[in-house]
Amino acid sequence: MDRIPQLSRCINNSQNHNYLISTAFILAVTVLFFLLISDREFTKPLFLVSDDHRTDLSLAEREDMSIDRVLKKAAMEDNTVIVTVLNAAWAKPGSVLDQFLESFRIGDRTLRLLNHLVIVALDMEAYKRCKMVHRHCLSVSTPGVDFSGKNNFMTDGYLKMVWRKIDFLGIVLQKGYNFIFTDTDILWFRDPLPVFYLDGDFQISCDDYRGNPLDMRRNRPNSGLSYVKSNNRTIEFYKFWYRSRLKFHRKHDQSVFNLIKHDPFIKEIGLQIKFLDTAYFGGLCQISKDFQKVRTMHVNCCIGLKKKVLDLRAMLEDWKRFLSFPPTIKNSHSALWSVPKNCSLKPVIG
Repeated sequence: MDRIPQLSRCINNSQNHNYLISTAFILAVTVLFFLLISDREFTKPLFLVSDDHRTDLSLAEREDMSIDRVLKKAAMEDNTVIVTVLNAAWAKPGSVLDQFLESFRIGDRTLRLLNHLVIVALDMEAYKRCKMVHRHCLSVSTPGVDFSGKNNFMTDGYLKMVWRKIDFLGIVLQKGYNFIFTDTDILWFRDPLPVFYLDGDFQISCDDYRGNPLDMRRNRPNSGLSYVKSNNRTIEFYKFWYRSRLKFHRKHDQSVFNLIKHDPFIKEIGLQIKFLDTAYFGGLCQISKDFQKVRTMHVNCCIGLKKKVLDLRAMLEDWKRFLSFPPTIKNSHSALWSVPKNCSLKPVIG
């Protein structure tokens, strides 16, 4: 009988020993867990910076893939795309974008060109509106910059917008695409491709055209419309143009182009520049007087979004009126523009 209490004590001692071991193990695991959590919290900011960096790279890669996809869908057989760049202020209902798209719909054989138009939105509101009204839309972000406002001529926002445009167009060339760049305040009445020069690398519209497409001194270019072929010369030129913004502080792309067009680098790379005749590519600075020739009309020489929209609408009405004329009147060259109504004919010099 004495052996039973002894056995009971042994069992109890064993259980106590096991309990102590279990408790110690649980305590050790708990301490280790808290140490790990503490260490993770201590190092968390470093991991966040790294994770954010990887996210930025991923976003950039996704944006690049999106550019490739949209350009491929929009390209003509010869890898040419039409590109315009805008923000929310120009994209909202009733604003510039609506007049721009309407011109393609009512122009002479221009409707099909909408299949090749890429609208580049500089902010999310512009991108959302684009997706509602057009097939080929791209959202191109610039970290820390809000492009959605009016960004009047020569404001900081305006300058950032025009240089973001040049940067993007350089990327298009590097990807092997020719492009016709058009400001959104240009109305398209006929297909411009048949009247572009066959041998020009870089062709640009004018505020004032003096009759010679090679006259670098007297022609006054306007960067609102350009036809550019993708090759090594144009790729290097756009890199040079974009870099030159740092040398010529607080000047927009058009002014900088005027300053660099005589640079020895242009001759060194062999870039052929040609200026487009305002008889075909007119604007309010120098109006295309012949309705039979006009391809595009630009509401240039005009500051202020409201004024632009009003004269864009008036210009569309002028074109509709011309289309309604019988052939005898159309051929008589008697049609006249009613614009400018709200804008000035005085050139805008930046």
